[in-house]
Amino acid sequence: NAEPFQVTVREDNCIIVSLEASDVVSSSSVYVVKIAGESKNYFFQFEEFNSTLPAPVVFNAKYHGLYYIVTLLVVNSNMVSKSARSITVLTKPLPVSSVSIYDYKPSPETGVLFEIQYPEKYNVFTRVNISYWEGKDYRTMLYKDFFKGKTVFNHWLPGICYSNITFQLVSEATFNKSTLVEYSGVQHEPKQHRTVPYPPQNISVQIVPINRGNWEEHSGNFAEESFMGPQEIIRKEKVSHFSDNPPEIPAANISAAWPVYRYNSTEYETTSQPYWWSNEAESSEGEEEFVNAVSSDYEANDVNISGKLTPEPPSFLPVQMVLTWLPPKPPTAFDGFHINIEREENSTEFLTVSEDTHKFVAELKEPGKYKLSVTTFSSSGSCEVRGSQSAKTLSFYISPTGEWIEELTEKPQHVTVTVLSSTTALTSWTASQESGGNSTIVSVVSLTCPKQKESQRLEKHYCTEVNSSSSLIENLVPGAQYQVVVYLRKGPLVGPPSDPVTFSIVPTGIKDLTLYPLGPTAVVLSWNRPFLGVFRKYVVEMFYFNPSTMTSEWTTYYEIAATISLTASVRIANLLPAWYYNFRVTMVTWGDPELSCCDSSTISFITAPVAPEITSIEYYNHLLYVTWIYGEDGTDLSHSRMLHWMVIAEGKKKIKKSVS
Repeated sequence: NAEPFQVTVREDNCIIVSLEASDVVSSSSVYVVKIAGESKNYFFQFEEFNSTLPAPVVFNAKYHGLYYIVTLLVVNSNMVSKSARSITVLTKPLPVSSVSIYDYKPSPETGVLFEIQYPEKYNVFTRVNISYWEGKDYRTMLYKDFFKGKTVFNHWLPGICYSNITFQLVSEATFNKSTLVEYSGVQHEPKQHRTVPYPPQNISVQIVPINRGNWEEHSGNFAEESFMGPQEIIRKEKVSHFSDNPPEIPAANISAAWPVYRYNSTEYETTSQPYWWSNEAESSEGEEEFVNAVSSDYEANDVNISGKLTPEPPSFLPVQMVLTWLPPKPPTAFDGFHINIEREENSTEFLTVSEDTHKFVAELKEPGKYKLSVTTFSSSGSCEVRGSQSAKTLSFYISPTGEWIEELTEKPQHVTVTVLSSTTALTSWTASQESGGNSTIVSVVSLTCPKQKESQRLEKHYCTEVNSSSSLIENLVPGAQYQVVVYLRKGPLVGPPSDPVTFSIVPTGIKDLTLYPLGPTAVVLSWNRPFLGVFRKYVVEMFYFNPSTMTSEWTTYYEIAATISLTASVRIANLLPAWYYNFRVTMVTWGDPELSCCDSSTISFITAPVAPEITSIEYYNHLLYVTWIYGEDGTDLSHSRMLHWMVIAEGKKKIKKSVS
């Protein structure tokens, strides 16, 4: 029961073929190995042997990941070869050398872009094995949709830390109903990647006037802060860490730990309450105050001559902001929420709350424009912390009297522009009844201005965007094209833009078109243009009967690029003598589509005939016979405007006769 010949593949991609005792049929036979799989077949003969088996045959395979068929041939003394048996082996593909993982921009919550690099020459594989840890669960899968080393994988979960990500090239071959599979090694550095979590849902805000006498404790799990008082610091961050058992919120609105910033130090300490906290509790001894803080023993009230206190003007009454949201849509792994509160675009609060907090209460002590955003973040695992995209940014305005103006979400509909004259237009639109009391911003920009060279620019007013509260658009330029966008505005809040509307002003056309003849075959056209106007080019056209096509039509003769000059001229040559022509010059705009003006700027002219050439003169029997030729061969006289010939004969005695 001896084993047949053995075929193995070494790590250096060499195929080793060993002859076993059971393969030996006769000592006089010759044993040959045939190796097939590459572009040609290879044959190797075992060395002659007697009692001891020959040394193995070593074949250095060129391809990695390719299957080879190894056949043992036995050649007898009559030179007749016989195939003893065949064995199929599969070489191992070369490993991936480097890996890059990027967000899949259309869906960074569930998708990534894999980019792998590997030796391409003589390296064959059918699929890629991707292995990774999905949190605490180990996953592996075979993937084949790689194109030039790249593929989009859109099957991950949002907010999860995927670690120890490795790639192996896989070669597969089927032979005699059996499948061979070989995996490459792992030589690249294992990667990790965290998908982006989904943002929170149903974000809303309410502003409630504060009634100190009726202050009630809110129920439920929420965070509470007091901030936005007058201060010098442009930006400050405050992170509130919540334990598994959050402390009770007291009935009085007590602030969480607040960082005290120092101008001469990069470190900060925390104090229980800022100096501008609404409660009038005195600060403890030795507690450091904020920069610009008012001393506790300083009386800010003025005293008049009679010794009575002068009443201060009423100050802004703080309001309470209640921000609520719902968790992100499942299945999203997240560890909390980031709250970003911006006031007047120069003061920002950044806070962090726990994952089971869905409500945030804060006291706003300054009027102004506020922007709020709530994002989800995921931090579990060894991957970098990642936050969600902002699903919705809330804007509102608190007036000095405490009035709450909500964010504008409506955009103007059915925006139309009616051109009233060559320099004015009227904008109209529709909006809902709820926004009827809002004001508007009409934004106008020229689409023509950027298309002109700055040195040749014929308009300047709307080269940059101009905003106005009036629906009447003035200072327009004939021939220009404009884009209009309308915004609704309530207080300092501006709503989303309307769909842009494009309109054009028809050019005014040229004036003072004049023709100067230069003989029978050429003329000069000259004209002026209005001072106010913008255009791309002049188009010079002429209308005449074409004897070669036997048709009459307008044809373009010349185009002249626009300049800042108010006058222009062109020489028109190769005209037919004694022929009727009509010329016109139009101004063409930059717009899309192009506009032109005007067909009324025309001038007609009949060219002079050429001089005939007298070929002979004979006088016979008191008659003078004159012959002449006119023009060249093929001259068309049937459509010419020459009506008759005039022959003038003048004698020596000043006798003059003429005939027509």
